[in-house]
Amino acid sequence: MTRPRYATIDVGTNTVLLLVAEKQDDGRFRAVDERMEITRLGRGVDRTRRLDPQAIADTVEAVTRFADAARAAGAGELVVTATSAARDAENGAEFFDAAQAAAGVRPEVISGDTEAQLAYESAWRDFGRGADNLAVVDIGGGSTELVYGTREKPIFARSFDVGAVRLTERWLHGDPPAGEELLALRRDLASAIAQAPPPPPGAALVGIAGTVTTLVAIHLGLATYDGAQVHGRVLTAGEVRDLATRLGRMPLSERRTLPGLPAKRADVIVAGAEILAAVIEKLGFSQVIASDRGVRWGMLYRRFGA
Repeated sequence: MTRPRYATIDVGTNTVLLLVAEKQDDGRFRAVDERMEITRLGRGVDRTRRLDPQAIADTVEAVTRFADAARAAGAGELVVTATSAARDAENGAEFFDAAQAAAGVRPEVISGDTEAQLAYESAWRDFGRGADNLAVVDIGGGSTELVYGTREKPIFARSFDVGAVRLTERWLHGDPPAGEELLALRRDLASAIAQAPPPPPGAALVGIAGTVTTLVAIHLGLATYDGAQVHGRVLTAGEVRDLATRLGRMPLSERRTLPGLPAKRADVIVAGAEILAAVIEKLGFSQVIASDRGVRWGMLYRRFGA
C-alpha cells in the first residue's frame, strides 16, 4: 500500500531545512528525507532592514533544490515557511517572488507567535507525554521564541528579536570576541528577555534548532552529525554555560575545526550559546533537552496531520 507523503521547508534567518515525511496508518509521520543548508538569508538585516541580493539567490537555490527533492521523493503537497529575516526585511517580496518563479511554490511568512506555537507542537509530540508542563526555546538566527504549555495546549508564546546572527552582527566583532563585547551582548539579552514570565511549575525545557543541536554535537565530539544521538540528549545548565565560555574564548579559525560544529555556523555559535545559557539561567532550569526537529515538524502536523 502506498502511503501519502508530504514535505515542509523551513526558511530561517540562517538555515533552510527540508522535511519529507510519510503519513502512517496511526496518523504519525515517518521522516523519509531531511536536509539542511546554511544560506544566511538574514545577513545584514538587523542593520539594513533589507535582504542581501546574494543571500536571496543562495536561499532560492536551496529552496528550489529541496522542492525538487521533495517532489522526486513523492511528496504530494509542499509547504514553505519563512520566519524572522523575511518578516523583518523591507524587500521580502523579492525573495518570495524569486522562490515562486524558481521553485514553483511561494513561501508563507509566519509570525513569531505562530513560529513559537509550531515549535511547541513539535516538542510536545516528542517530549510532552511524560510531563504535564513543557517549556520550549527555539533559537533562530534572527529571533528566539519562548513558549510554555500545559499538556498539548500552549498557554504562553512570545518571539524575542534576539537571534544568533542578529546578536553576532550587533555585538561580536573581535576574534575572539572581546570581553566588553560579550558583556554588551549579555546586557542586550537580559534586557530582551526580562519580561519573560516564569515557566509553569515542574516544566521540562526543550531546546529546538541548530544552536542547541550543535552544542550537543560539540559536547559529544561528533565528527559526523547524527540526529539519533542528538535528539533527546540532555545538557545541564553548567554544561551550556561552560560551552558558551569555551567557545567565546576561541578564535574563529579554531572554532571551525571543532568536531560537531559546521564551519558555516562557527561565527554565530558564540551568540547562540549565550542565548541558550541566558534563557536557562533566567527561567531557572537545571537542564535542557535537545530536539532535532522544530518548526518544519510542527507545520507538518498542523497542515497535514489528522
